[in-house]
Amino acid sequence: MKEKLTVVKVGGAVVEDTDQLNGLLDAFASVDGNKVLVHGGGRSATKMASTLGIETRMVNGRRITDEEMLKVVTMVYGGLINKNVVAQLQARGVNAIGLTGADMNVIRSHKRPVKDGVDYGFVGDVDCVDGSALSHLVNGGAVPVMAPLTHDGKGTMLNTNADTIASETAVALAGNFDVTLIYCFEKKGVLSDPDDEDSVISFIDRNEFEMLKADGVIAGGMIPKIENALAAVDRGVDKVIIARADQIDGSHGTVIGK
Repeated sequence: MKEKLTVVKVGGAVVEDTDQLNGLLDAFASVDGNKVLVHGGGRSATKMASTLGIETRMVNGRRITDEEMLKVVTMVYGGLINKNVVAQLQARGVNAIGLTGADMNVIRSHKRPVKDGVDYGFVGDVDCVDGSALSHLVNGGAVPVMAPLTHDGKGTMLNTNADTIASETAVALAGNFDVTLIYCFEKKGVLSDPDDEDSVISFIDRNEFEMLKADGVIAGGMIPKIENALAAVDRGVDKVIIARADQIDGSHGTVIGK
């Protein structure tokens, strides 16, 4: 019987708010058993870029990462945010280790090709996650804290979507563990009424997702998040939960499953 492992992905809006981050880290420290944390940090990168006089360019909500912006996101994601989270977890008795995809070669990606005339620059699409290397760390008592950065194996770092990193990491670990993937953010889960915090949809499978999407209940950024979740379930992850950052014990939020 496989041991249980929880992969928690936390977005930048939570990471960049002290109270929300403390709530998330308290909750994460309380999660039983093996665990991995994946974090974002886009707003901090935008703020740092502005401070340095570097323009932030976005297309369809996704960051264009030129050479100067790559320096910023590497510094902010892999340094400032990652090491702050690691230090905060150590203070809570969690033996955290901060990683980018380049560390131990855990996540290899390729540079996203130009599509529809849009060149995203140094943005990576994941090719493979080394589940064995991550499992070795976990079995040794470490808790990986993963920044949204990967590498191409040729010496270049790549800015990579944190939701995708969380999904691909969960899938890679599913061969060795019984994995639950939790996407956490500011809301209690997927809401049937965005103005009613308590209108949490308890369970969504692929058929329900298509109906909710057609009805406009699920829209915007929540669509790719649930698509990622369903893909993870199809590829061996036990279940995916979308929940509020301080409610990640597995008993709250929206369960995405078969």
